[in-house]
Amino acid sequence: MTAHWKFASRVFALSCLCLALLSPLAAQRHDVDIAVVVHPDTPVSNLSLSDVRKVFLGDRQYWSTNVPVVLLIRAPVARERDVVLKIIYQMSESQFKQYWIAKIFRAEAATAPKVVYSNDIANQLITAIPGAIAFVDSKDVRPGTKVLRVDGRLPGEPGYPLR
Repeated sequence: MTAHWKFASRVFALSCLCLALLSPLAAQRHDVDIAVVVHPDTPVSNLSLSDVRKVFLGDRQYWSTNVPVVLLIRAPVARERDVVLKIIYQMSESQFKQYWIAKIFRAEAATAPKVVYSNDIANQLITAIPGAIAFVDSKDVRPGTKVLRVDGRLPGEPGYPLR
């Protein structure tokens, strides 16, 4: 066996080892709850799953008479977006896009949810924009945001619906 093949086989073995070590970490990531976070001054602390759905469908556009709901959603392929599409919207990615195009076309909403590309950006925008609401990995929740109870439960509690 040439030196090149020995090197290639060692790289392959090392790659397999790395994948084996990382696989449990990836599997654990799917067990993390998705937190519903809002601006700290938002006048709610508990929503039913049905009410969360109404908010994200754009059916509830104001928290109070002078505080509009500002929807933030992760970009496609983010785990948080997948969970939200499956559990909250109950739509595929293409259905989600068509839903918002139709809603805007019918003048039922001014804009679609704002797309954020990381949980860090979501946290920053939540603290900066009154009325903002987003979904973030519960391990990525930062100080300055308010985590909402969903059906009376916080992320990590038994029966929490957003996993």
